[in-house]
Amino acid sequence: MRESESDNGSKRHSDKAAAKRPEAPNISDRERVVVVGGFNVIQKLLLIVTGLLTLGAAGAEILVVYERGVIELADILLLFLYTEVVAMVIVSYTGQGSVFVYPIFIAMTALARLIVLQGKDMDPQNILFEAAAIVLLAIAAMIILRLPRH
Repeated sequence: MRESESDNGSKRHSDKAAAKRPEAPNISDRERVVVVGGFNVIQKLLLIVTGLLTLGAAGAEILVVYERGVIELADILLLFLYTEVVAMVIVSYTGQGSVFVYPIFIAMTALARLIVLQGKDMDPQNILFEAAAIVLLAIAAMIILRLPRH
């Protein structure tokens, strides 16, 4: 195939792709900066509030453990959940790292905490399902962390 034929083929392909895309509304640069900037400020404020509320909940849990005088595995897992939420807030705020992997870590920890809390009263089949869910989430996290970032 000659170069001009391949150019025509790619031009036809891009024309079809352009025809399928809806037309973007005309937004001025200033308007785009104001709208996107406004949403970024709101996002940052909500992240700060989320971080502060999480730290408050962690502090309340530490106080409960102190007053009770006994540290249980469920308490440690709950504090780890709070730690993961704070880490997710930091990653979201700074834009560094993969935002998608932290909710997976939180889900894995929450499932582990659920298994611990239900303990011996739990149906063995449910333990297998929840353990399989943890393994599946771990595989998903590994895949996300190994994918190339653009």
